[in-house]
Amino acid sequence: MPELPEVETIKNDLKKVILDKKIIGVKVGKKKIIKSDYGDFLRILKGGVFQDISRVGKLIILRLKGGNYLLIHLKMTGQLVYSSKRGCVKGGHEVRGMSDELPNKYSHVIFKFIDSSALYFNDMRQFGYLKIVGEDELKTIKSKFGIEPLSGNFKFEDFRNIFKNRSAAVKSVLMNQRLIAGIGNIYADEILFKAGIKPDRAAGSLEEHELKKIFKAAESVLKQAIKYRGTTFANYVDSRGKKGNFTKFLKVYGREGKKCFKCGGIIEKIKISGRGTRYCSRCQK
Repeated sequence: MPELPEVETIKNDLKKVILDKKIIGVKVGKKKIIKSDYGDFLRILKGGVFQDISRVGKLIILRLKGGNYLLIHLKMTGQLVYSSKRGCVKGGHEVRGMSDELPNKYSHVIFKFIDSSALYFNDMRQFGYLKIVGEDELKTIKSKFGIEPLSGNFKFEDFRNIFKNRSAAVKSVLMNQRLIAGIGNIYADEILFKAGIKPDRAAGSLEEHELKKIFKAAESVLKQAIKYRGTTFANYVDSRGKKGNFTKFLKVYGREGKKCFKCGGIIEKIKISGRGTRYCSRCQK
């Protein structure tokens, strides 16, 4: 699943190619992908124009002329693929078995623009979704997300209060979207390694100086990941067709059984809240 850096990259790149183009057609192959009234979905989008793209956590928000919004969540295997005469650019997951031909059997929603270009929502496992909402519903949805790393509301005081008196593992808290928006499995592991904190530590056991390390590590790791356009897993490619290249900076994720770059010990793998978790028992306490 794309995390904050990957979704930020997709958002920024699609901004350059789909805004201010009239949508002349919308084709839906799998109605279950649409999480709002189907008739309204087609009526609002056909003839519409995307005026802006933003993001909260891992959720992509496209503002439509007229005051409505299209929400897109890629979940595990979703792709957004923009195709024009100049070529094909994409963001999300390049999944084995998913054809590069467009449309293909996984192209469940297709937007046709007036200039003959198109935006495809592909999803092999069909966990992703699209939804039309108004201003009030968008505000309600946004209110369910926690503080947003790298934004103005990411303050240490609020970050510290999130962990207070919690018995859950620190990694689970970092990945709880209602508490902190956008951090998933990859970056939680990398943040905790950089901070020197073992991922299964009880969140409430962390001292203030340890929380400050995690807070600073979150900002540092996520900024670097955005700079390098995300991490390549399942052949992730951004919306310019370029693979994410944060992979070369990963210290623990996907490195179980290999030597720690810092101490030479072996990177271990455990499960926390059902998620594979990598860490160094020497460097993380």
